[in-house]
Amino acid sequence: MIPISFDSFLKPVRVVRFPLIVGSLTAILLGCGQRPVANEGQVEFWTMQLQPKFTPYFEAVNENFEALHDDASVVWVDVPWDAMESRILTAVSANNAPDVVNLNPDFASQLAARNAWLNLEEEISEEIRGEYLSQIWAANQIEICPSENDCTTSTFGIPWYLTTTVTVYNKDLLEQAGVDSPPANFEELAEVAQRVKDETGKYAFFITFVPTDSNEVLNSLVQMGVTLLDGEGRAAFNTPEGERAFSYWVDLYQRDLLPPEVFTQGHRHGVELYQAGESAILGTGAEFLNTIATNAPTVYEQSAVAPQITGETGKRSVSVMNLVIPRSSSNPQQAINYALFVTNSENQLNFAQEANVLPSHTGAIATYIENLEQESEENTLFEARKISAMQLDSAEVLIPPSPNINQLKRIIYENLQSAMLGEKTVQQALNDAETQWNNL
Repeated sequence: MIPISFDSFLKPVRVVRFPLIVGSLTAILLGCGQRPVANEGQVEFWTMQLQPKFTPYFEAVNENFEALHDDASVVWVDVPWDAMESRILTAVSANNAPDVVNLNPDFASQLAARNAWLNLEEEISEEIRGEYLSQIWAANQIEICPSENDCTTSTFGIPWYLTTTVTVYNKDLLEQAGVDSPPANFEELAEVAQRVKDETGKYAFFITFVPTDSNEVLNSLVQMGVTLLDGEGRAAFNTPEGERAFSYWVDLYQRDLLPPEVFTQGHRHGVELYQAGESAILGTGAEFLNTIATNAPTVYEQSAVAPQITGETGKRSVSVMNLVIPRSSSNPQQAINYALFVTNSENQLNFAQEANVLPSHTGAIATYIENLEQESEENTLFEARKISAMQLDSAEVLIPPSPNINQLKRIIYENLQSAMLGEKTVQQALNDAETQWNNL
């Protein structure tokens, strides 16, 4: 059995001030009317773009839940990925939110500070909370401080499935560049990027600086040793470590080792470049290997996998999907029962195996790894799943949950872009980003 320890515990962020993220949020949560009474026992469950691939899975889960609860009735609604945020905001505004919602911590934390979700710290026993990975449970916590001496820890979500990024690389392109093995850290990545460009004329990799798309750059700063926020929620990144991290990306761009479209295109463009054989390295989840195999079988045959690229800290990021329960739910206890059922050990394990993701339930993870060790199959997808699972030992949510995290990302990305384009020095970009954040 692969040894795994989960000693790291991400402390909840102390939120002292509440700058308005979305102009209508305060009105949404303070001016709601009475929610229409739902059928007793009915649970309305929203997921993000899981139909039709996982329809049989959820139909079976829902039938099993209803069989265990005589009065239960589950209404499953699948929402397109890019429509979820606007749909849930509208539903909360109309006081007609579903009972259980599938969200990521970044967006959920914005509404958590506005008291939109049940505080599950008060609703779920310590024994049950202990069945989930501690650092993943903590990624769904935020410390709310409406006044200096009045703070409470709010747990706004139940962890569901996880993904850790693996490095997918084109063996043929690296061989053409005279590179024997994929880069393990950012220092090696810069060296490989230069050799790939010199020998093949192609870019080694793509990373997006579009603030609405990906956390990859923000994660890289933390992996390079940058602390984003201090205990009071103020900027902590204007440091020698921050200067080195900003300079890293500025240097790569100004040496023409990053595609010019990093400012305008998202992660999907990086996948497209890799599938077209126009880049050598792709950081992605193991679940995307099947997509590459389908869309670009020739490139897939040349592909191999390695652990996630990291910085001097050795930290690796994990992405979390969770289930939140709106405070306006007409059936909060049934909603909690259903969310815990969906995320219990058996159901998490089944979904993780079907979707090539990782469970957040400790029992499910142990069984998942045991099953991997017993498999005799040897292929790229299998290796990616194995690496992804093994990385959980050092993986954590690198970006602290905060109601303003998207604002922080926008400020850092925009100032970093200005430095990359030569419009600001690195130090001026850091100074401006610090001032803009703290002035919120």
